[in-house]
Amino acid sequence: MQYIEPLFRPPSEARSLIFQVTNGCSWNRCTYCEMYTDTQKKFRPRAETEVLAEIRACAQQGLEPRRVFLADGDALVLSMRRLRTILGEIKSSLPSVSRVSSYCLPANLKNKSDEDLLELVELGLKIIYVGAESGDDDVLQKIDKGETYATTADALIRASAAGIRTSVMILNGIGGKGLSRQHALASARLANDTQPDYLATLVLTFYKGRQKFEAGFDNHFDELDTVGLCEEMKILIDATELENTIFRSDHVSNHMVLKGVLGKDKHRLLAQIDTSIAYFNNHPEFDHGNFDY
Repeated sequence: MQYIEPLFRPPSEARSLIFQVTNGCSWNRCTYCEMYTDTQKKFRPRAETEVLAEIRACAQQGLEPRRVFLADGDALVLSMRRLRTILGEIKSSLPSVSRVSSYCLPANLKNKSDEDLLELVELGLKIIYVGAESGDDDVLQKIDKGETYATTADALIRASAAGIRTSVMILNGIGGKGLSRQHALASARLANDTQPDYLATLVLTFYKGRQKFEAGFDNHFDELDTVGLCEEMKILIDATELENTIFRSDHVSNHMVLKGVLGKDKHRLLAQIDTSIAYFNNHPEFDHGNFDY
């Protein structure tokens, strides 16, 4: 398998066989994102013949993967014809595969009918990873996400209705101090209205500078400190009304590790957050801010 770097996949897809069906991200304008940039790779679908050849080569080598992840940033931007061909080949050549997954931009589901989504499920697509980042339209506009609360919610609801499991990512602290509360409350509302199967948070780290990101905040982004990040998380969790969503806040960027099921573990998670807030208040030496790892 030959990949065009950089290559990314969700942590839960660590053992999945990865087929790179596109290069880069079709949107590629989010100001916080360093995964795909124009200097690294420009977006383009990979040649269908290349992808099909890789699938068949894996079968000829006797591989029996259980899971497949379709890279790069948003494989579902591909047409139904091309997705049908690729998923059909996986199903035919690699019958051991029980789950195919992909990152997904909500905008790309607009071009898929409800019937299309049902067909994708039949062809093996079982879960999509959606970087919602926030449920707040002000925040989404400032980070040039290209989505709104409504477009994200609609995509998640339609996917769930078709039988596709949804994994949603929220960025802790992405609105800074000024938008922290509304970011948390709107993100909780997004989760409540869509009831994702998985919900996770992380704190973004910039390795290549933050000038583009700060420009969306009129060049003045008042970042949250460690306690502020914890307090924002408390607002988010407290406002959730979820029935059976697996929640994770255990990325290396997070200041505290939270794991549970919302809502049955809601009170335990809130207690853990209170303990963390008290600890960080008493240990200011551990306050590294939001983006300075």
